[in-house]
Amino acid sequence: MAVSPHHESLHQVFQQDTELLVTAMQRLLGLSVGPVIAITPLDTTVTELLPMERRVDSLFRLDTEDRRYVVALESQGKPDPDKRRSWPYYLGYLGVRYEADAVLIVLTDDPATERWASQPIRSGFSSQPSLIAQPLVLGPACVPVISNAHEAGGDIALWVLSCLVHGRDPAHADILVTLAQALNDMDPDDAVVYAEYVEAGLTGSVAVEIWRQLMSTMEIFYRSEAAQKVREEGREAERAETVLMILERRGLDVPDALRQHILACQDYEQLGIWRDRAWEVTDAQDLITATGQEFPPSPVRGASSR
Repeated sequence: MAVSPHHESLHQVFQQDTELLVTAMQRLLGLSVGPVIAITPLDTTVTELLPMERRVDSLFRLDTEDRRYVVALESQGKPDPDKRRSWPYYLGYLGVRYEADAVLIVLTDDPATERWASQPIRSGFSSQPSLIAQPLVLGPACVPVISNAHEAGGDIALWVLSCLVHGRDPAHADILVTLAQALNDMDPDDAVVYAEYVEAGLTGSVAVEIWRQLMSTMEIFYRSEAAQKVREEGREAERAETVLMILERRGLDVPDALRQHILACQDYEQLGIWRDRAWEVTDAQDLITATGQEFPPSPVRGASSR
């Protein structure tokens, strides 16, 4: 089943900064886990010899001085009875597999889903259940709205989590502005990663356009290596489109294989050569053969120096 960018961003921010897991458990859920020695990301597969593969969204082993926990994170956009029935299995299997105390934390930005997920899961007789599984939930009622650096307490990952949980609500659009300003003061490469999580988390809401406009004016967009790569790819894509536009305006037929080859080219100088040649060739395929290449060639990789 395909998952949404919003679904992924909620749990991936914990992978970006594993310390957020401890912060969320202690500060937001009120749990006492003791001094943490190590936090280890684990394989998310929770399948035995079963016909259906099972996976959690994110999985961590959390070692303290006297106990070991295995913590499963599940992003949940809406109530899902089938998913709910699988959670006790996750807890039982993970506890045995890792010889640890298993913990399930559900992540959501939807108040109704938060209420639904927080209900205990009972199995057996209603008066005397044989099994009770109690999910922990990080949602709008639990995660505070963080509007400034003081409220974040210097924890940028927690601030991003707050934005992912509350940012789609138009009433909290102001938190996007202050978070963007905070990211602008960070190391640009780290900041861009968090910015991408926020954009993915806001996808499908009006807030995503606000966020994109904020990012377009921030220094991190221009300073980070990731952003520089995006801009370079944008320049190459624009020049490739120009080559195709010239060929088409001259009335030349452009086969699909040639079109895909031009669009796949990542050599800015080569695209410039093709752009100039596009005004001269009488057959679109001569664009490639005239430069000594065979057609259809493999996509060009590795950009030349600008």
